[in-house]
Amino acid sequence: MSFLKGGFTANLGKVYALYTLGFLAFFVLMAIAEQFGASAKLIGILFLLFTLVIYALIGWLSRTMQVDAYYVAGREVPAVYNGMATAADWMSGASFVALAGGVYFGGYPYLGFVVGWTGGYVLVNALMAPYLRKFGCYTVPDFIGTRYGGNFARFCAVVILVVASFTYVTAQINATGTIASRALGIPFGVGVWFGLLGILLCSMLGGMRGVTWTQVAQYIVLIIAYLVPVIWMSNVQGFGIIPHFSYGEGAQRIAELEAMYGLSAAPERIAGVSVLTTPHFDPQGGMDSWKFFTLAFCMMAGTASLPHILMRYFTTPSVRSARKSVAWSLLFIFLLYFTAPVLATLTKLQLLDPNLSTAVIGKSFAEVAALDWVRNWSEVGYLAIKDFNGDGILQLNEFFMRADIVVLATPEIAGLPYVISGLVAAGGMAAAMSTADGLLLAIANALSHDMYYKIIDPNADTRKRLIVARVILVLIGIAAALIASLRLTGILGAVAWAFCFACSGLFFPLALGIWWKRANAAGAIAGMIVGFGAGSWYLYHVYTGGAPWLGIDHIRFGMIGMPASLIAMIVVTLLTPAPSKEIQDMVDEVRVPTGGTVIQAH
Repeated sequence: MSFLKGGFTANLGKVYALYTLGFLAFFVLMAIAEQFGASAKLIGILFLLFTLVIYALIGWLSRTMQVDAYYVAGREVPAVYNGMATAADWMSGASFVALAGGVYFGGYPYLGFVVGWTGGYVLVNALMAPYLRKFGCYTVPDFIGTRYGGNFARFCAVVILVVASFTYVTAQINATGTIASRALGIPFGVGVWFGLLGILLCSMLGGMRGVTWTQVAQYIVLIIAYLVPVIWMSNVQGFGIIPHFSYGEGAQRIAELEAMYGLSAAPERIAGVSVLTTPHFDPQGGMDSWKFFTLAFCMMAGTASLPHILMRYFTTPSVRSARKSVAWSLLFIFLLYFTAPVLATLTKLQLLDPNLSTAVIGKSFAEVAALDWVRNWSEVGYLAIKDFNGDGILQLNEFFMRADIVVLATPEIAGLPYVISGLVAAGGMAAAMSTADGLLLAIANALSHDMYYKIIDPNADTRKRLIVARVILVLIGIAAALIASLRLTGILGAVAWAFCFACSGLFFPLALGIWWKRANAAGAIAGMIVGFGAGSWYLYHVYTGGAPWLGIDHIRFGMIGMPASLIAMIVVTLLTPAPSKEIQDMVDEVRVPTGGTVIQAH
């Protein structure tokens, strides 16, 4: 397409600068409309529709029937824009919608997610991305199948990829349902299908090429939407324009307020809505430090194993560009993760600090129940208050709110103009959609390329392969929407499962496939089956009421799967013949930081 290969890629800076200015102009227009009496519901609808139309337009303009463009965006994405696309791919509904909520309710221990998800890119850069790019494959199972030889290893990788990515994508569609239900005033179940429609419009026609350019646009929206409320609240609370280095005083103030109000567990839950029960600023030692470490380690290893992230580095023009892309990814991801604890702290202060007009704790139930934001979120089932002691005053353990809505509700909690809520909703939708696009594409590409083309029908022509990929993408999306509508777990919990599935089955077969040339197919297959099986069994054991081992709960089961995978892979590899000299020479060549790709993907 000349739109992308010619003028578009040569003028990316101008195109996205114009896009950013256009989005900011739309934001100003909505602010003016609010001043002239436009309703909150209308503003929310216009924000979501405007951004969805832009994403769909990019997807339509990026449509292709070229295999190279569909699977790896023609390997022509510059490092900085690949970094932005990777950041958007990474800034999922969990990062944007649920992470600050986790810190809000769970306090210090939830920073393990921040440490793990950010630190994981160090592993990606050091162990994976440049070498996978030099290998020259289309998908992660493509690397496994080619590196170890044989279709069974490829099949095992596809199964793990599908389970991990499917678990992850249900969380993203859950997030789109949460956002759409509040912004559009529709039931959660309907919001899920609305989000799926937008996701498919971005990814179905253009594949990786369409998803890449859409994700760059989505990153711009989500980072603006995340930073604006924080800067606004910070100014109101006296922490300045950049509160990231001074909000520690706010955390100490929260600790004082929690002690004053008497933080304790609630006597019951209301309709499954979570309640604040963990001190916000309470770092501990002993078992708590172990839990922090294990959570961070699972998230790090999961980051380096997730196929939809590793796929992003197949799209760069060279190995050097892949390395630079990781650095840019870290910078763009850092902007949000460095801000998430700030947002959680400032939002909690808005609710707790009696010196702020927005505080609700300590006020009468009648006064709190009359607040628009309390009423609106209560109507859609995300918030509830209940006077357990009958004194008519809202206590800290009588305020119930799902962690998944903390970021979305922050503008209303802080009393900001509703246009900010519309902006945040658009940012949350962009975050969830961008990740869902990448995940659906990872699943569809693995099933169409590695299962259908490589195993079932190696003689399929280009048109048939891409039609199969698109049909699979739609079917997987529908299945994920159905599962998401059941709300089996929260957004953050589902994402943690996905990371643990990925690292249990794929981390060591990928890492040792690059760094240990003695590793062979039998060892890799054993590592994938045993690691994935052990991790999955442990998840079932804990989730059905079994006693955790050493404090390893259901969001850390990768700590069981990874050691099992490593031991099985090493033992079986050493008990079976070494791979051929050709394979070992290929592994040596992959680790050389210069030169062209080792194999030509097809």
